[in-house]
Amino acid sequence: MDLSTNYLGLALKNPLVPSASPLSKSVATARALEDNGAAAIIMWSLFEEAVTADAESMVRFLHQQETGFGEAEGGFLPAFEDFDNILDLYLDNVRRLKESLSIPVIASLNGVTPSGWIRTAKDLEQAGADALELNVYYIAGDLDQSGAQVEERYLSVLRELRGQVKLPINMKLSPAFSSLGYTVKQMAAAGANGVALFNRFYQPDIDIDALRLHPILKPSTSADALLAMRWIAILYGRIDGLSLGATGGVHTPADSIKLLLAGADVVHLCSSLLARGPKHLATILTGITDWMGEQGFESVTDFRGRVSALTVPNPAAFERANYMNTLDSYSAAAGVMV
Repeated sequence: MDLSTNYLGLALKNPLVPSASPLSKSVATARALEDNGAAAIIMWSLFEEAVTADAESMVRFLHQQETGFGEAEGGFLPAFEDFDNILDLYLDNVRRLKESLSIPVIASLNGVTPSGWIRTAKDLEQAGADALELNVYYIAGDLDQSGAQVEERYLSVLRELRGQVKLPINMKLSPAFSSLGYTVKQMAAAGANGVALFNRFYQPDIDIDALRLHPILKPSTSADALLAMRWIAILYGRIDGLSLGATGGVHTPADSIKLLLAGADVVHLCSSLLARGPKHLATILTGITDWMGEQGFESVTDFRGRVSALTVPNPAAFERANYMNTLDSYSAAAGVMV
């Protein structure tokens, strides 16, 4: 079976790519992911706030020492560059992963503003990253901000990043756009090589006893992949040169197969690997190859996009018609007169 695929211009041995998670912080775990079939790995995210706060904290520390102690003047204190910071540690991890793995290593940047922190992309490129994923994790809670302004925020950060590096850039997006297809098309024009659909906005819960917000992480389920499946099917084949990655809700071989049938170039895994470990990759790969054998497919290319909006008899089934058909099927199953 030929499971190879192309993603962001990178030739991958199969479509399974672990997404940004703590698993990439350990070289040993990253090796286990590769040994069990990972075709590439996306590192845990480097957050804009962490980079900025780290730099500001160090500046305040050195400044206070200089102003509070006379003996600190005249070069007593070490230079700012002598301290390891969050970025240094991240860059070191990029290098160690590149030295230890034979698969592509994709760095991940998480931020919301087109500011100086994104210039760290040059350092990531020099450290050996094969591509960059930009996760603009932005909640549009400003009631005076228009949808066009929200889209421009994403595009501005992308343009800034594109101006810093020649590496392939993947945009990890949320589904919260009024015209997702148009936004993706704009991003491709601005220099994005691919998009990952969809980022999950972790929702805060409310502690009714303490009367306060309670942060909680609920793992994804297979049902979460259906939204990405629909939009990948709609986008497939309509924007030249743009890679499509599916993220969120990939737990089983069937989940992966559905997303590939819709048109995904790769599927990203996170919750399922955190719950079951790196060996789960091998289980999914075996399931895909078994299914391909049953269906008579010799390569992923043979079936990618077979159930996309470009190929199904009724493309409207991915849009409004799905709503009506779903209600009709539920009514029929429940024995309700319609």
